[in-house]
Amino acid sequence: MSLFNPDNRNRTPQHCRIWAAYEVAYTFVDFSAAGMFVIGSALFFDQATTYLATWLFLVGSICFGLKPTLRLVREIHLLRLGDVEDVAEELDV
Repeated sequence: MSLFNPDNRNRTPQHCRIWAAYEVAYTFVDFSAAGMFVIGSALFFDQATTYLATWLFLVGSICFGLKPTLRLVREIHLLRLGDVEDVAEELDV
């Protein structure tokens, strides 16, 4: 099993559940970041809300940084599950 192999998501039902959970988290982070940037952009039109807009941009940027992090953590999680055949070979089953 290798990192970022599209077949990893379908190896077992547990792999499918983990893949789906990470995809939901990834999509949530993606929408959150986009929303913060849109709202932050609108808030920059008024000088009184510039401070809040700056914070929204910062948090949105952090969310965009979480996206590749979530993908890497998901792949490592799937790798740690291992392949059923590899486990059987290690146990001499």
